[in-house]
Amino acid sequence: MNQPLAYIHPGAKIAKNVVVEPFTTIHNNVTIGDGTWIGSNVTIMEGARIGKNCNIFPGAVISASPQDLKYEGEDTTVVIGDNTTIRECATIHKGTSDRMKTVIGKNCLIMAYCHVAHDCLVGDNCIFSNNSTLAGHVTIGDNVILAGLVAVHQFVSVGQHAFVTGGSLVRKDVPPYVKAAREPLSYVGINSVGLRRRGFVSDKIREIQNIYRILYQKNYNNSQAVQIIEAEMEATPERDEILQFIRDSQRGIMKGYFSNN
Repeated sequence: MNQPLAYIHPGAKIAKNVVVEPFTTIHNNVTIGDGTWIGSNVTIMEGARIGKNCNIFPGAVISASPQDLKYEGEDTTVVIGDNTTIRECATIHKGTSDRMKTVIGKNCLIMAYCHVAHDCLVGDNCIFSNNSTLAGHVTIGDNVILAGLVAVHQFVSVGQHAFVTGGSLVRKDVPPYVKAAREPLSYVGINSVGLRRRGFVSDKIREIQNIYRILYQKNYNNSQAVQIIEAEMEATPERDEILQFIRDSQRGIMKGYFSNN
């Protein structure tokens, strides 16, 4: 850690075995956990809470003030979980008075030039490919993959195990376990490949497919589909999660690809 060409504020709390490369700046009120590597020309600003065994590549900026005109200098944070990698020139801004923090979960990969805005909550095991961008107040579940150049509108939620294809504009909520593509963004099936990779058995995948057939392929409105799914499908954690996601959606969920959007 004793890197003479880096600036580390005396008030920063950094574990002894953290590696800080030259020309990096670490501000006051920063915590960095054991085994983390900080590359050259990284800027880590006040309020960063970085976990263990993280890798932060050159040019990244962590915990800068939010690009929100309502922000008035509140004492807010960025929290980055253990074993997360932040690649070159990614930017992650701290929270505002809304949520008071921006969170990136454990075991995430945030690729080069991604942006995570203020008050975003990102789950564990997520992958954001190059240039993906989250506006403020976005919520992302566990095991979500955003392909390159995805842009997510503020206040949108993306359910766990969802996959969003490259170049997509995400204006509506994306339910759990699905693949989202096309313009406007639409349901194009469930993320069966991702689910198999994560240990979902065939019967569970078919159950999820049947739920989304009712929601997206039977010409019901959302309220009707929810009632039918609840009445006809056996209660399981996956079924209940999907139903709760739909009920909680503030922006509305994305449509099916065949719909007149």
